[in-house]
Amino acid sequence: MEKAAVLVGISIYETEIEFQESMMELEELCVSSGISEFYHMTQNRNAYDAKYLIGKGKVQEIKEFVESHDIDLVVFNDELSGSQMANIIEEVNVKVIDRPALILDIFAKRAKTKLAMLQIELAQLKYRLPRLKGIGENMSKLGAGIGTRGPGEQKLEIDRRRVNERIDDIKERLKKMENVRNIQRQKRIKSRLPIVSLVGYSNVGKSTLLNKLVSDEVENKEVYVDDMLFATLDTHSRLISLDSKKDFILNDTVGFVSKLPHFLIEAFKATLEEINTSDLILQVVDISANNTEREIKIVDEVLNELKCENIPRIMVYNKIDKVNENIELEDDKSIKISALNDINLDKLLNKIEEVIYAGLTNTTLLFPFDKSDFASYIFNKYDVISNKYVSKGVIINVDLDNEDYNRFNKYIFLGNIDEEL
Repeated sequence: MEKAAVLVGISIYETEIEFQESMMELEELCVSSGISEFYHMTQNRNAYDAKYLIGKGKVQEIKEFVESHDIDLVVFNDELSGSQMANIIEEVNVKVIDRPALILDIFAKRAKTKLAMLQIELAQLKYRLPRLKGIGENMSKLGAGIGTRGPGEQKLEIDRRRVNERIDDIKERLKKMENVRNIQRQKRIKSRLPIVSLVGYSNVGKSTLLNKLVSDEVENKEVYVDDMLFATLDTHSRLISLDSKKDFILNDTVGFVSKLPHFLIEAFKATLEEINTSDLILQVVDISANNTEREIKIVDEVLNELKCENIPRIMVYNKIDKVNENIELEDDKSIKISALNDINLDKLLNKIEEVIYAGLTNTTLLFPFDKSDFASYIFNKYDVISNKYVSKGVIINVDLDNEDYNRFNKYIFLGNIDEEL
């Protein structure tokens, strides 16, 4: 396993702050992949070099540094073509990977479920297909390790035809799995339980928040949490019970990072599309981070690509326990919390309830026995809070939308249930 790496960054379009933040994020990705020591080498350019991405002089500088510091891995912060990778390897004579390959390596290591493993393999194959030449030389000359997990462990004498066949096979298997997930998703939608999705940058505390909100009585409630990028990859769904006896489903989704490759978003679309069925999105932000605005922008871009821009959203600024100053928020659609220390979680639940149950009126109805079809309609459409059969019929307590409230207005029960028994 590689323990030291040179991290190469090229600044072209970004501001200096954005560039430095991107390089620091590359460090975090390296830590998540098991690299413990790294050195930065950067270059300002007006355009990428077609042969090396960076200038030939910088390539020689990297080569000399690698040789003098016994480095066995070079990681580029930008995506390399197959020919660029092969050209750079020829010069520096150590393993070379780019940011997408590093992210894929982390995903391959963290994938636990069959769905996640198939999605990762699909993304890896799509990434490697146009780079077979560069990756083949890289692996045959320099061995395995970071950037070679998953299908990369197979010998790269595999030709494009066989890779394409495997891609088609995985797509077909994912399609079948997605059909099952669609059935499960439709069941949740038909249950009338509101669906709330946690989204945000990787490592902002989404999984910690989910664990804190789940009822203590639920066995095996917790999802894995660690202080690193992409600690978990799978969507986790949990039932949350409010004090008002209203329930909702809370989904935790895979985190985002900057420069997330499009093919990776495509591969994980089956997972990310869970967000599309949400009644509410909780966009979790690390308020203690130095780059919150940039992280919010990146998440917004991914949500827009998933066509989720019209779903109601609450901005959840997490980790306020790490911030000394009192930061003011602009509107009532934002809230400051600490998931780890249980700060303002009750207020967050109140906000969630206000949004997902907006437009509903808590109503008690009494349907006579000859109106059992009305009662069946209510039971099928709503998550009934309580019901009781009495001498005159069935009494149902439920939250009705405006249309049904007006429709069943004449059956509203204002009496004492005990007197009806």
